[in-house]
Order: sequence, then structure tokens, then C-alpha cells
Amino acid sequence: QTIPIKARGGKVRAGDFAAPYAKGSGLGGWLDSLPRILAADSFRALTDALVRARQAGKPIVWGLGGHVIKCGLAPVLIDLMQRGYATAFAMNGSAAIHDFEIAIAGCTSEDVEAVLPDGSFGTAEETGREMNRAIVKGDRDSLGIGEALGRRLEEIADPAFASRSLLREAYRLSRPVTVHVAVGTDTPHTHPEADGAAIGHGSHRDFRLFCSLVGELGQGGIYLNIGSAVLLPEV
Repeated sequence: QTIPIKARGGKVRAGDFAAPYAKGSGLGGWLDSLPRILAADSFRALTDALVRARQAGKPIVWGLGGHVIKCGLAPVLIDLMQRGYATAFAMNGSAAIHDFEIAIAGCTSEDVEAVLPDGSFGTAEETGREMNRAIVKGDRDSLGIGEALGRRLEEIADPAFASRSLLREAYRLSRPVTVHVAVGTDTPHTHPEADGAAIGHGSHRDFRLFCSLVGELGQGGIYLNIGSAVLLPEV
């Protein structure tokens, strides 16, 4: 048996199609030109939700994997934070490492394939030493890892790169940053000054802080998972 196509209908209709960008219409015109299908429609819904949350004064929490930071998006996130479109951040360990290295040296991201064979991967002295010292001191002061690292970067960050560090800028603005690690999974854990108890205490404090942030998300708050495939979704 067959049926008329117009009677059948379809999930995709011509009215949902994209339109060519109209010169001079700006970013808003570009968003309106996207198809109202799948990812483009989801992206449009996301931007609308961010605006509503900002207007309502609701939390907007960004969960960040390492690639988000090492591919250079920290300045954009800092700007969103300053404008009220990011009220807190949750990082996995690699995101914190990349951000910390940018702050102290202006560079990050090793050529892993090249340095794994000789055992030199993850052995940067300043990264391991300063991150672990910050975490240990933060534990003594009952801080989570995120706040402890931001506080340390306020002291030692290279002035040429400090403003590009999300950890440091969030600390200056008193915005929460939580760092969630599994002991042994991040390069600073192999450094001689690593203290498993301090790392565990700090990350657990951040977990409890994250829980309090999640508790405020009802009725219009937003949590975004950007670039973390395993650890942050599990958290």
C-alpha cells in the first residue's frame, strides 16, 4: 500500500532550511540563517537559554575539558564570565594543567607521541612543583584545588600571559572554579612534591562546592559540558 507524500509529511520541511547569510545582518542574522534542524537548532536553543538565564540571574556553569583550554578559548570564556554568561567553571585535571602552564610560561601541550618513548612526558619542573605546592598549601587553608591554583597564579603568573588564564581571572573576580581529578591521571601527580592526601582533599572540597552549584540550577540555570568525554559527565 502507498500513501500520498503530503499526507505522510516529514520531520524536515522546506521552511526549516538554511538561508544564505545576508550581508550586514551581523551575528544575529547569521544565527537566524541557520537551518532549524538538529545541531543548528540546538545551538540556537542554547544561545536563547543563556540569555534567559543571564536575565534571570540564574547560574551558568561551564564544565571544561583540556582541549577547550589548550586550543585557546580561555579569553572567550573570561569575556563571558565578565559579561555574566559564566558564573562558575568546572575543570578536569588536564584543563587546569593547560591553563596553569599558559599563565606561567605562555605555552602548553606537549608532543605526546614524541616524548612518551624516552619517559620525559609530563616532567616540566615548574608545572609539577608549583601546582603541587599550591594544592598542598590550599589544603592547609581548607581550599579546593581551583581556588588554590588561582591564588597561586595571582602570585607567580607571568604578567605577559596572566590575563589569559581562566584560573587566575576567575580568582580575581571571586568566581568559583572547581577542579576534579582522579589521583594518578594527571602529569603533576608524578612529581616528587605530589601529595595524594592534599590532592584528594582539594578535589573533594571542589566536588562538594560543585554539588552546591548544581543545587542552584533549578528553574532556568544551565550546566554545559564542553570537551570532557568521561570525567566531568561522571562527576
